[in-house]
Formats: sequence, C-alpha cells, structure tokens
Amino acid sequence: MTTHLLLGQTLGFDADPFHVPLDQAVRHSSRGGVLVQDGEVVKVGEADALRAAHPKAEVTDYGNCLISAGFVDAHMHYPQTAIIASWGKRLIDWLNLYTFPEETRFADEAYASAIASRCLDLNLTNGTTTVASYCTIHPASVDAIFTAAEARGMRIVAGKTCMNRNTAPKDLRDTAQSAYDYSKRLLEDWHGRGRARYAITPRFSPTSTIPQLEALGALWAEHPSCLMQTHLSEQVDEIAWVKGLYPQARDYLDTYEAYGLLGERGVYGHAIHLEAREKARLKEVGAGLAHCPTSNTFIGSGLFDMAGLKAGGHRVGLATDTGGGSSFSMLRTMAAAYEVGQLNGAALHPAQLWWLATEGAAQVLHLGGLVGNLRPGAEADLVVIDLKSTPAISQRAARAGDLWDAVFPTIMMGDDRAIRAVWVGGKPWAGPAN
Repeated sequence: MTTHLLLGQTLGFDADPFHVPLDQAVRHSSRGGVLVQDGEVVKVGEADALRAAHPKAEVTDYGNCLISAGFVDAHMHYPQTAIIASWGKRLIDWLNLYTFPEETRFADEAYASAIASRCLDLNLTNGTTTVASYCTIHPASVDAIFTAAEARGMRIVAGKTCMNRNTAPKDLRDTAQSAYDYSKRLLEDWHGRGRARYAITPRFSPTSTIPQLEALGALWAEHPSCLMQTHLSEQVDEIAWVKGLYPQARDYLDTYEAYGLLGERGVYGHAIHLEAREKARLKEVGAGLAHCPTSNTFIGSGLFDMAGLKAGGHRVGLATDTGGGSSFSMLRTMAAAYEVGQLNGAALHPAQLWWLATEGAAQVLHLGGLVGNLRPGAEADLVVIDLKSTPAISQRAARAGDLWDAVFPTIMMGDDRAIRAVWVGGKPWAGPAN
C-alpha cells in the first residue's frame, strides 16, 4: 500500500463562508501537505511536519500550486456534450432544435459510450472529479455513463431521464410504467455500487404526464436513499407553460410536490424565478438548488438570486449545466456566478465561489464528508491549481496581497491550463486514453 504525500498550498473549509467569517470558514496553509493512503485523505497539515512524520511516503511537490478538493458539478447533461455552444436559442427551442435530435442518437450503445467517455475526460481535464448528470430515456445511456465513471474511479450521480408528452419527440418518450420499471432496474444495478449514486430523473413537469410523475414519486418513496433531480423555474415562458399545463397547481414547485417529488434529497436545477411559497417549501424540506450561471446567461434565462437564497438558508451548489452551459470548466462557472452576483448587486467573495464549486455542491448531492472538501476521512479526489498558468494571470497574481487576491485572477481568467494535476480516488489521473 503506497502512501502519497502531496505538497503545496492547501485549501479546505471548516464552515460555509456565506454564514461565518472567513477566518473561521477557511483552512489554508501556504506550505502544506496532504497525506493520501488507500484512496482517502489521511492527514492535512504543514508540509515539514508531515514529511518528518512520514519519511517513507512517496512525495510529490507541487511548489506554490494550490491543492484543493476536486470540483463537484451538481447538474449537467452528458448527452449534450457534442452540442455545447450551439447558437441562438432559448429553452424550448434549444430542446427542440439541438437537444432532442442529439439525444435520439443515444439509442446507439456505442455512441452513448463514446460520448460518456468524452464527457468525463473533459470534466477531469478541467479538475471536476464528481458530476451529477442527466442521461437520456435509453437505459443504455445510463449504463454508459456509470460504466465510464467506474473505469475512471470517479464519483458519479446519474439517472435515466423520463418524459412522455408534449415537446418530447415520439422516439424519446417512455410511459409511466416503463419510466418506473427501467428506473427501478437501473437504480438496483447501480445505486451504491462503488462510487455510483442513482438519481430518479423526470426531465421537468412539462414533459411528464401526472401518472408518470406519480410513478416516479412512488419509486422515490420506495428508495429514499436515492436522489431525485429535475428542473425548476428556469425561464418565465416555461413557467407560463407549466401553469397552463397544471392549472390546479399552486406554482411550478407544486407540480412536483403534489406527486411526491419534493424532498430533502431533491436537486432542483436553475430555480431562478421562485415564488415566495416555493422558497419557503424548498427551505423547509432542505432541498438542494443547482445554480447554473453560464447556462442561465447563455440561453437568456435570468439571474439567480444567490445572496437572497443563501441568506434565506437554502442549500446551493454550482453547476455547469453542460451543454446549455457553455463551458466544462468550474473555474469559468465560478467566474459567471461572480458576474451574475455583480448584476444582482451582491459580489461573491472568492472563498464563497470556491465553496459553491466544492463543498456546497457536494452537500447538495448529499456527498458531504465524502468529496468536496480537503479533510481527513474524505475520498482523495483532488485538484492541483497553478495560480500562474498564463501570462495575464501570472502578472496579476504577482501583485496579490493575500490568498484570495492570488486565487481570484484564476477564477476569472483560468481554464484547463490552470489544472496542474488531478487525483481521483487517491490516484493521479494520467489523462484521456489515446
């Protein structure tokens, strides 16, 4: 059993920096170390002390690079990998013109497997070690992403997307019964297998009939350790559509709540245009919200109220929403979250952004304590960040007065060039297979 000692700057969290002062929330060492053994973080401390205490450890010295928990993407669509950055459409037209035609291709198991591998390699290249992904209606698409994650040793949350009406084309529709049956079979196959977790996945209430939502709500009640992921209040025209489809509902959230799809282990993507009752109920049950800033601006959805929701006690994680989101990079996603906050009149501190992309997203996915934070007992999914990865970033970081002054230029201008190394399950990731 090899013991690895990684040296560099280290960054972890003791508390949520939205709620406590930075000196109480953040753990930083300018010359620290992370001791890794058997896939876990064993110790985090000062470099010299760890070297003295573990003289036989295999040492990798990353100099002044920043060692952090790997990034966690709380909401993405791996089947949209090949259509990322498609031009000019809002939500419903995006689905009809780009998403649904692409998702029909996932009936081909070989194609699903190839895209799953490509997607996870792109995530790892950008320092993201855990993802929560929607699949397509095809069970093989679910097997493909879980298999690809298993081959890479990655933590993964995923589920079969279920939809059976409206804009969903006929070859992308299931039924209430088949949605239940296939989802049950898949969760029994994958949930809790290695590092895999299953998420029951109605795409959103406009593409599901009431019987299908009821069936998925019943399945969740039967398997409460699973997550449930869906979309909520992304665009104002979408909300109007939902109100027309569900005239009996009090609001958009009620189209899930009424059928057993509101709960603590629910992950609700976007959640931009929430009404007061929706905020109160989401907070009451402890549900998670996935903030998707590059997507929300790219397809013109609106500005997520991070400051208000966090002040209200909501649990929020950051997400790319690939491919409606325009980048696989959580650095770019943090930058977009900062820009959205500025437009809302509430600038987010770099520590808050980093929290959202690591521990915050892990908590939304109920993986807190396992991933998303640099602390003993956590799984050793790590990213090593070069804080001087480009000339523009380097010259700005050279003027930094403190840690966050040095980190913020990488948040705003960094990309995959800033990712010096990635460790997955205690092993260095060697890069995509040729």
